[in-house]
Amino acid sequence: MYKLNLIEAYCPAQADTPMRERTIEDMLREQAEARADGLALREMLADGTVGREWTYAELLSDAERCGRALAARHPAGTRIAIMAGNCPEWIIVQLGAALAGLTIVTVNPSFTPREVHYVLEQSGSAAVYYQPHVRGSALRPIVDEAAAGLSAQDYIIDLEDHGELFAGEGDGELRQTTPHDICMIQYTSGTTGFPKGVLLHQHGLLQSNHDVFVRWNLAPGKQVLCPFPLFHTAGSAVCVLGALSHGATILLVTVFDPAAVVSGIAREKPEVIGGVSTMIFALIEAAIATGTDVRGVETILSGGAMVQPELNRAAQEVFGVPILIVYGQTETSPAITAAWPTDQGADLTETIGQPCSHMEVAIRNPSDNSICAPDEQGEICMRGFNVMTGYNDNPRATAETIDADGWLHTGDLGSMDSRGYVKITGRVKEMIIRGGENLFPAEIEAALLEHSAVAEVAVAGVPDEKWGEIVAAFLRMADGAQRPDDGELRAFIRERLSPQKTPAHWVWVNEFPLTGSGKIQKFAMAEAFTKGAYA
Repeated sequence: MYKLNLIEAYCPAQADTPMRERTIEDMLREQAEARADGLALREMLADGTVGREWTYAELLSDAERCGRALAARHPAGTRIAIMAGNCPEWIIVQLGAALAGLTIVTVNPSFTPREVHYVLEQSGSAAVYYQPHVRGSALRPIVDEAAAGLSAQDYIIDLEDHGELFAGEGDGELRQTTPHDICMIQYTSGTTGFPKGVLLHQHGLLQSNHDVFVRWNLAPGKQVLCPFPLFHTAGSAVCVLGALSHGATILLVTVFDPAAVVSGIAREKPEVIGGVSTMIFALIEAAIATGTDVRGVETILSGGAMVQPELNRAAQEVFGVPILIVYGQTETSPAITAAWPTDQGADLTETIGQPCSHMEVAIRNPSDNSICAPDEQGEICMRGFNVMTGYNDNPRATAETIDADGWLHTGDLGSMDSRGYVKITGRVKEMIIRGGENLFPAEIEAALLEHSAVAEVAVAGVPDEKWGEIVAAFLRMADGAQRPDDGELRAFIRERLSPQKTPAHWVWVNEFPLTGSGKIQKFAMAEAFTKGAYA
């Protein structure tokens, strides 16, 4: 841990790791030269056994093949969408695109055609690389409907068809890029109700995620179990780029079945396990239920908010090690703070650790942007090399998030003690964190307002033991309308939004509690719901 004695809630950048500006190609070639025969990627199948494997030399070779095929199809700078579950081809396209000078646009495979269409159109994607089936759902009909009328319809390519994926590899040439070139666009919902495309560059993604694993003592050859979705930065940035930059082995979970993954952990013995809190909870339950011995793990990492003491105790009993939290945002590539392996007690369960390397973190007063005193609540802000270039074609939203001095405002409320340990105390924004996934009320509200029976709606997060938070929709009926039942509303919203955004609770009200300026007090409704007022 850093030995700090801060007089204000501001932690200056800590230069405890080497700062290296590299491209993804630089990193991959460096590792392939150093450990050509070392395992880079292993595929964990649905039953927990291991399928295909790639050494570093083989992964580089396939990335080059893919890069040449991509370069033959797409001009430099082209944006290509990936819509798939966790599969090795996802990673090969991610690396190949970097070698071809292209930008990948990540798409959640649970998105509806409407959501996919928005991402393809807003990003200007010229192609969609998709997996035929994800969790039993056929993606091709969704992709076809979403891409209709857009330039992406010209290149719809099946990731699992290697003849199609690598077609033209003899006709293309790899392209040189720079560390600050945009290589990834990840879409994150915003308070406007419309997702924003976060522009991420190679240097920010590589340095940030390399440094996180330096803190956690990752060594070459160690295995990192990755159940995180690759369409999130936790998967494609932390686990993929972070692990590869250390010469470690990615053990990619293709289907998250807790019992199967637990059997795979016992057999393959990965040193590092990742997962949001709900995943870790499920693994703990499965290990206990099956009597599987999963001790031997060295590090469990989780992203999001603070880890509940009960969950950390359970992890130590079952795995033998505590859960180390990493906090961040897509906009910061993603890490901002992280726990240390030596942290204990309240530092593990009541904080999100200390700032990560080479970045400034401060708690600032939301009203005047001044730096707060130690332990005083304010907005968590950060500044550093890993901040996004901006939101795609959205300068207004960029300016609202990154101020004139370069500080990124997270929208999370928190505090920092004199040692630099940070706590989360609330949210400036109304974001709902359901099982580690960020959901935004405005997007759900906009979809519900399309229903003829809904005159007004407010969406808020309410506590849930399993998910942390779940979605509650508070609705006021339109005059003369007939009240729809919950099943009709679920079906209506599922046609428009992906499953995780579907409210778990539907509450009809005659009026909303309002602030003095006439704004709906969502927090008041959420508190009242939790106390049973709407039973």
